[in-house]
Amino acid sequence: MKFSILVPVYNVEKYLEQCVESLLNQTFDGEYEIILVDDGSTDSSGRICDEYARIHPQKVRVIHKENGGHTSARLEAIINAMGEYGIFCDSDDFVENNLLETVDNVLCKNPDTDMVMYSF
Repeated sequence: MKFSILVPVYNVEKYLEQCVESLLNQTFDGEYEIILVDDGSTDSSGRICDEYARIHPQKVRVIHKENGGHTSARLEAIINAMGEYGIFCDSDDFVENNLLETVDNVLCKNPDTDMVMYSF
């Protein structure tokens, strides 16, 4: 698997669906996973994560954990990632549909690359 998209989630019910939909609608034709780490949300964010995992079990995984903050949620995602490369996405953001395709093209043209940085 090429990419793991790592998404810490905490009380973002208003934005989470737009975030996950943008990750699911990638033009990249390779394999990738989305790891949603519910960091002890007290709103419906955890339920929304579970619903995406139920509908897209081949693509979305959910980890529920006690609240420990953004850094601990990211670390939990890294520990569970199966991809060759990790991509961080905040749960109140969304990405362009060609994000993974663009990053993959950069990596293919520059095989010694360790990190790809981009702006919005």
